[in-house]
Amino acid sequence: MKNFKIFRKLSFLANIGLIGVVALSTQSCNDLLTENVISRIGNDYINTAKGLNDATSAAYSTMRSWYGTERGMNLTIFGTDSYQNGADGSWKFMNTYTTDFDTRNGQVAEVWNDFYQGINTCNAIIERAPKVTGLAESIKKQRIAEAKFIRAHHYFILTQLFGGVDLRLTETLAPTKVVKRSTVAAQYAQIIKDLTEALPDLENKARSSDYGRITRAGAEHLLGRVYLTKATSSAKAGDDYAKAIASLKNVISNYGITLLPDFANVHRQGNEANSEVIWSIQYTRDPLTNAGGNNAHVFFGMEYDVLPGMQRDTENGRPFKRYMPTKYTLDVLFKDRVNDSRYKKTFKDTYLSNKPGTYNTSFDLTKKSVTFALGDTAIFLPGFEMSEAERAKKKYQVLVPSRYDERIFLAINKHFDGGRVDRTQFEGGRDFIAFRLADTYLMLAEAQYFSGATADAAATYNVIRRRAAWPGKESAMLISASDLNVNFVMDERERELLGEQSRWFDLARWGNLVERVKLHNPQAAPFIKAHHVLRPIPQLQIDRAEGTSSGFPQNPGY
Repeated sequence: MKNFKIFRKLSFLANIGLIGVVALSTQSCNDLLTENVISRIGNDYINTAKGLNDATSAAYSTMRSWYGTERGMNLTIFGTDSYQNGADGSWKFMNTYTTDFDTRNGQVAEVWNDFYQGINTCNAIIERAPKVTGLAESIKKQRIAEAKFIRAHHYFILTQLFGGVDLRLTETLAPTKVVKRSTVAAQYAQIIKDLTEALPDLENKARSSDYGRITRAGAEHLLGRVYLTKATSSAKAGDDYAKAIASLKNVISNYGITLLPDFANVHRQGNEANSEVIWSIQYTRDPLTNAGGNNAHVFFGMEYDVLPGMQRDTENGRPFKRYMPTKYTLDVLFKDRVNDSRYKKTFKDTYLSNKPGTYNTSFDLTKKSVTFALGDTAIFLPGFEMSEAERAKKKYQVLVPSRYDERIFLAINKHFDGGRVDRTQFEGGRDFIAFRLADTYLMLAEAQYFSGATADAAATYNVIRRRAAWPGKESAMLISASDLNVNFVMDERERELLGEQSRWFDLARWGNLVERVKLHNPQAAPFIKAHHVLRPIPQLQIDRAEGTSSGFPQNPGY
């Protein structure tokens, strides 16, 4: 259902002269993300009908810098209470907050550069679109609205990561050193202004007829999230929760978006365009148009491929063993497995042999050897401490929690991509679900809870919990207002959204990132400090600003 084409951001921007705010390091240009490769596009191209449409597609492509990427995942999954680092990868310091996580961090710089490229493209669209001929006024207004949404989205992410940034709202055609850090209050005001202005001119439906474009439902979902986040920021206002509630209720009630009956189907491969999805980031199987691809499939897997009876395949994934669930995730979040189906449907607990034969056991020494035919169970993770006597009866290896380590642990199955061309391909092709209705409900319930409407909050949470229940267990999953507290709010959100690029932002906005990491992430606990609630401004940005650090100060502590 990919109906509109997304351009590779850097080649398009370089060719029409839209340069980053401080012209940070240039990257080599790749072909456009269309079937027809175009090069040497002049600066005036955007003033044409086709150029304006192509510029909008190029702006959308900068979302691929964040969603489903290593940098986006590392900045939202690592260094939280729900995930710690596994055995592999050179970015472990982004989990542990050691001094290696400094101002020269390449992934932080990539997000900064790419988002400012996208912002500058949006600025050009907003300024130039009114004079473009050959397009219906309604389409021009829609393109401007899409650009305002993208600009708001990027500034919202940047604000959460860095605090005050350069709030640039006009097109930059040449490198400049004249930059300054804005305030969080000014940024939130602009983000809300952009989203509010965008709403009337976006398609008034759940999903665009050009699937992948933002619609009014998606912009309103983001607006609700912005108000919810602003409510605990330095820019907070007394009506933030009320405004969040109004926006989120509209998303739930006015667009025909519905929860899937079964939580397991939300992230089922091949079902990415389901009725619960509000907006997703478009990827493809075409290597020419997929850029770096959706890489989420590699990060959450365990080292299954060297264990008896197993070898690497596309179905079980390329196991980077990057993110390992904490004990808090397994023992607290997913403690209830009798009534709540989300543990079973979130984690992969069974591996079927794809390499038949007889092998000596490795981690489960209750038997000396195991023999598998193709498709037999080779590894089972029961999620509890099965006794040695029980394990010895099994014809396969049983991996119990006490045996988990940084190489073998529970993987989540939300991001597996069995459609890759071979077992080593890194560039996945699944769309990444960025906004979905269950998150809308969770944000609504949170806003209701923190504004004192606890009965309303419990009723809203129960919509999600009823869907999560095993058949016949619905009544056991329902809560009342007296069951609500801050811990429930934090836990329920991650039970639903584990691994979906939300947790670091959640902890940061709740103001308990440091506390929660110290409690639940043993690798990071000795190193995290108060200043880690913000990320470091890329050093190259500061070095190239007028006045360097006096003109564009670094965040404290870095």
